[in-house]
Amino acid sequence: MSTPQVVVHRDKELMAEAAAARLITKIVDAQSARGSASIVLTGGRNGNGLLAALAGSPARDAVDWAHLDLWWGDERFLPEGDAERNLTQAREALLDAVPLDPARVHAMPASDGAYGSDVEAAAAAYATELAAAAGPEDHARVPAFDVLMLGVGPDTHVASLFPEHPAARESVLTVVGVHGSPKPPPLRISLTFPAIRAAREVWLLAGGEDKAGAVALALSSPGEVQAPASGAYGRSRTLWLLDRAAASKLPADLYPAASS
Repeated sequence: MSTPQVVVHRDKELMAEAAAARLITKIVDAQSARGSASIVLTGGRNGNGLLAALAGSPARDAVDWAHLDLWWGDERFLPEGDAERNLTQAREALLDAVPLDPARVHAMPASDGAYGSDVEAAAAAYATELAAAAGPEDHARVPAFDVLMLGVGPDTHVASLFPEHPAARESVLTVVGVHGSPKPPPLRISLTFPAIRAAREVWLLAGGEDKAGAVALALSSPGEVQAPASGAYGRSRTLWLLDRAAASKLPADLYPAASS
């Protein structure tokens, strides 16, 4: 478990640009060291804002896109191409503009795909795909992701792990089907804490005043079932990337950067 580090930017636009630059550097470093990199994407306004910033960055060509594996932390269990799917939004923000290897874009199944409406079978299939990509030295039957990104919801949810929800209590499976999500749509697929914590680095993104309470609560270590964001951490680094509005309720004595 790594101790959370907090980085606060002036506004959400600057946060997205800085996070995109940071991500490019991590990908390039990983590819230089091992020939490839593995990243877990997140949806939502902050995740998509980062991807859009990356798309507009002149440094994006430093990435060897053909040797980048992309995974997702969660997905809305909706038909392929639905505007609400994280994959659809990621394609619009970035993926369709860069030369990725389609075989290395590991989308979570759609509700009109091979598993139909069976969200549990779809989740199990994604867990199998993750396990097949894991090496003998990797943790929790998933690849050792270089960076796993998570948006933080106003209720402290990350991926589709919601407070007091059964998925937030899962300690064995790496991927689960989520039923009765408090945020529409009710059916989702999500990585669990065992998969999240196998990542080398976990980055939690939060921008906007509506996230301030969730950020303050999660960083006060209330417990992962009550505040799932508090249970998300990487093996070597846990990074909270915030704007000033999202950091506004953090105690300055614990997180001096929040008052900058």
